[in-house]
Amino acid sequence: MDISKLYNIEGKVALVTGGGSGIGAMATEALVRAGCKVYIASRRLDSCLAIADELNAIGPGRVIALSADLSTGEGTEELANHLKSVEPELHILLNNSGMTWGAPFEEFPRQKWDDVLRLNVTAVADLTRLLHPMLKKAGKADDPARVINLGSVAGTRTVSNMAYSYGASKAAVHHITKILSHELAVDHITVNAIAPGPFPSRMMAHITEDEKRRKAMESVVPLRRVGTGEDIAGVLLMLTSRAGSYITGGIIPLDGGMSALP
Repeated sequence: MDISKLYNIEGKVALVTGGGSGIGAMATEALVRAGCKVYIASRRLDSCLAIADELNAIGPGRVIALSADLSTGEGTEELANHLKSVEPELHILLNNSGMTWGAPFEEFPRQKWDDVLRLNVTAVADLTRLLHPMLKKAGKADDPARVINLGSVAGTRTVSNMAYSYGASKAAVHHITKILSHELAVDHITVNAIAPGPFPSRMMAHITEDEKRRKAMESVVPLRRVGTGEDIAGVLLMLTSRAGSYITGGIIPLDGGMSALP
């Protein structure tokens, strides 16, 4: 057993959706520092380009920024086709793109159910389907290809915070993760989900960037803090390396203990 290589992912090719900000940017940094070639894609190309410039100056891996609107079938297919045109195989797919919406239940708009579920669930399943041949080509019995979906503690607890469609979408992400873990295992592809609690991001900016609200949020987290890039990196490197090659169908809590609260 060579422990020194247990977490080595150098040279792998990854796609991170929503890689230009928040958890996606944290994940991209972890993969780049570990020596991966990382494609990042979102509707905000400027954000992706800024992250690419920053991380390409650090290395040892490399970032390529792409524009993609995963809220439409055409956008999802365009991204998959581009990746197929430039890479023979894909080792890591991180389905991170997502959105949320909040309103009192009696005022919650029908359109925001459709919008949130389309991006948070449908796009995850569709992009995984479209990139399945590339993942299958990369997968090996002792080093499977990896699909990692971004779930949420909101998908495991019944606290809505008025984000009804978001919580439902993340519960669906957890379930499709388990379904696909069974179906894709034969192709040497593992499928897991990370279920974060509060992390600095665009979605959480109204809380994490306000000191009073941030402290209130931290007070309900058993470990009394929000997550950091190192927290994302630790779980991600485990799931994408030899260390995590026997884990599939898992919903990994990364929430400071929130999912264990009564």
